Amino acid sequence: MKKAIIIGATSGIGKGLAKILVDNNFTVGITGRRAELLEELKSEKPDSYFIRTFDITNTKSINENLNALTTELGGLDLLIISSGTGDLNENLDFEIEKRTIETNVTGFTCISNWAFNYFENQKSGHLVAISSIGGLRGSRQAPAYNATKAYQINYLEGLRQKATRLKASIFITDIRPGLVNTQMAKGDGLFWVMPVEKAVRQIYKAINNKRKVVYITKRWGFIALVLKRIPRIIYDKM
Repeated sequence: MKKAIIIGATSGIGKGLAKILVDNNFTVGITGRRAELLEELKSEKPDSYFIRTFDITNTKSINENLNALTTELGGLDLLIISSGTGDLNENLDFEIEKRTIETNVTGFTCISNWAFNYFENQKSGHLVAISSIGGLRGSRQAPAYNATKAYQINYLEGLRQKATRLKASIFITDIRPGLVNTQMAKGDGLFWVMPVEKAVRQIYKAINNKRKVVYITKRWGFIALVLKRIPRIIYDKM
């Protein structure tokens, strides 16, 4: 039976991935800040889940928690980073930007480092992270969110290079969703907002196929192509 850890499994995509992994014979370590939601998920299949409650912005506790959780699981094959934050911030409230950076950059990096080092020592493993199509361009509405997702995209690419040099069975998957019907989908006039269940199914397929980069859902891959090609002189006015 394979072993997985999901960082940020209390709701949304993380919770959905926890369920689909358990349904496919994984034992899953679930983490998050809200212990009651983790306990609620565990109660559905008590023998399939192991819990560790912590906030990824508290980087001093990450290694200890992940080491303990991996020991409980009896090993680790897959780690998914589904924890993230982002708010609309047109007024540039620094506290919002700071919170976003602490979660999406500092916490993300600490967990990525732990996972990569673990898999390197093991000579195998799969690191998956939920970044965003937002990381392709900047945003006047949520500057820190888009910038931190760009950081994640580039960091994962760097880890993929390292894995290739090692010639080990280490896989890095960058999942770039468009709009998913979770608390992260904010703003007026949103379109193509996909159900969590549909997103989770496509993400699970991408994980199984060990994809390097995948847009969720597929139509957002078309949007990505358009975004990348909009001239800066036009994009600056949007």
